[in-house]
Amino acid sequence: TRYSLLASEPTSLATLAPVLLLSLLSVSGLVASDFQDFKGGRFALKPLAAAAFIWLAVLLGAPQSNYGQWLLFGLVLCAVGDVLLMFEAEAAFLAGLVAFLCGHLLYAVAFTQLPLNTMAIAIACLPALTLIVLVLFWLRPHLQGLMRAAVPAYIIVIAAMLIFAGGTWGHAGSLLILCGAWGFAFSDLAVARRQFVSADRINGLWGTPLYFGSQMLLAASVAWQL
Repeated sequence: TRYSLLASEPTSLATLAPVLLLSLLSVSGLVASDFQDFKGGRFALKPLAAAAFIWLAVLLGAPQSNYGQWLLFGLVLCAVGDVLLMFEAEAAFLAGLVAFLCGHLLYAVAFTQLPLNTMAIAIACLPALTLIVLVLFWLRPHLQGLMRAAVPAYIIVIAAMLIFAGGTWGHAGSLLILCGAWGFAFSDLAVARRQFVSADRINGLWGTPLYFGSQMLLAASVAWQL
């Protein structure tokens, strides 16, 4: 299995080294570029950082399982969302929001390809629903026009993804899935704060590495599902 391969063969780590290095360098450079408001760095490095998590999933065998295929589709859509969010126009932000919404949906579908623990799903509902209430309470005063409907719909989809991620508990790789899914959800708060509350540069200092790290964790989870 991929699990035993990664655990027992040092050469497999050498195979993964380039993609891990690409992720580390591109994300670090992206955080620095955004903090300095260097748009050239953002446009050069953000696609590279997104390509890294897709590359990792492919290296670990995503096309070889139903779970991996659905997850890979989600990763690609998130990469599309990353590119769209590089632009500051509201239309680009809305298109990016749709891409990420579809990415979250595909992650949820991917999680359902695994045997789900119904008790774990029930337990996961409480924190997921709590997140919905708290985030809507926080953001609603800042939303206008179409966003008053689009953002709540997006948050509900995130909650569904988190619930199904919770349902994978007990299976190989479930810790990566849970950490990746929740990290992805919390990184969305940085995007929401920047877009609707405050454009403070501190948003990217924690939101960007959390987002790309979470995507890498989700991509890595395919190695345990073959």
